[in-house]
Amino acid sequence: MAINLTDKVCVIIAAKDAADTIGKAIASALREPAVGEVVVVDDGSSDATDAAARSADDGSGRLVIARFDKNRGPSAARNHAIDISTSPLIGILDADDFFFPGRFAAMQAEADWDLIADNIGFIHHDPSLAIEPERFQARTRQLSLIDFVEGNISKRGVKRGEIGFLKPVIRREFMRSHSLRYNEDLRLGEDYDLYLRALAHGARYKVIDHCGYGAVVRANSLSGAHRTDDLRRLYEAERTVRLKPGLLKPEEARVVRRHERHIKARYDLRHILDLKAREGKASAIRHLLTHPSSAPAVISGVLADKLEARAGKGRQNQPPVPPGKLRYLLPGVPVAQR
Repeated sequence: MAINLTDKVCVIIAAKDAADTIGKAIASALREPAVGEVVVVDDGSSDATDAAARSADDGSGRLVIARFDKNRGPSAARNHAIDISTSPLIGILDADDFFFPGRFAAMQAEADWDLIADNIGFIHHDPSLAIEPERFQARTRQLSLIDFVEGNISKRGVKRGEIGFLKPVIRREFMRSHSLRYNEDLRLGEDYDLYLRALAHGARYKVIDHCGYGAVVRANSLSGAHRTDDLRRLYEAERTVRLKPGLLKPEEARVVRRHERHIKARYDLRHILDLKAREGKASAIRHLLTHPSSAPAVISGVLADKLEARAGKGRQNQPPVPPGKLRYLLPGVPVAQR
């Protein structure tokens, strides 16, 4: 089924203390002809996020701003944005990122999808510096549930580049027909959880190499400031999906179990480090003795951290991504310059 080129996209933005970046995000969305609505939910900000968002209004009547008095998390903010919007397509934009011009045209030209994502260009320099993404040869692929989950099992030393960073556009009707909403218990991995459940319900997830999303890499990003308990909630949510009768095929359940173990190992390590910091080394050792199943993850994690720290010393003098250049999530093939 081809997308109707008149279908409009609702861009939803969950914003928390984003006064410095929200204006650029909104402006990049309102600039796109395919965008019928931009819905911003100020998730209990303590700065001037609300005022900065309103100052970005272009007068077209497409900008809607809602506000939570208390912080409820990105899942609740996105669910509220979806609830108060009507456009048939839903696109997610983080409050410190932006769209490159023409993002949605390449997606809407594709057929047969329920979720579709394009390439991401990671920006390691001042985002105010004008930059255009590279043009890649047209290529599309379908992501199966197994492809998606395996692409989210991160490797040490690789901070970015996982498939989970993709920002797909989603058909509202598919979400409605399968009662899909963000899990409001999650403040980490909420996108991964939603896309996993969509794929479990048979979603067709297409990925194209065209780059239309600019992700600004920031040292103080909220997505990197998760709590230990956030990891527990994530692997428990994944376990719920895995154990739901009849939802997953056996081979799908096996790869989901691998990812679940991957997240639980991260939780076990963080939990023991928290315990050591809070109550001392003796308490941490006692916990390991009474919870021996967590010992392998803790021991391997500590050793890997030490090895990574040593290796990092040798990488300190490596040049960063230069200004004016992007690092791409997908390894597209550039179009030959004439």
